[in-house]
Amino acid sequence: MELTIQNNTTKHQFETVVDGHTALIAYTLFPGGIAYIHTEVPPELEGKGIAGQMAKYVLEYARENHLKVKPYCPYVNAYMKRHPEYNDLL
Repeated sequence: MELTIQNNTTKHQFETVVDGHTALIAYTLFPGGIAYIHTEVPPELEGKGIAGQMAKYVLEYARENHLKVKPYCPYVNAYMKRHPEYNDLL
């Protein structure tokens, strides 16, 4: 499934809408970096790989924008442990 993920800077979250339901990764900025604080996928969208695609997207966003990452969100933290190619962002 191809997702369209947008950065909602007003709400400080990356979000995607699938079948009328919004999945998101909330963040806060700090000098030189971004902290991912919460991932939310509605029950209707669970099991479709949406959280994983979003985690990859937000980590690539950090890399492209030369931001250090603080993965406070348990999901993003676990994703980074499974994908050590993102360790340079820590």
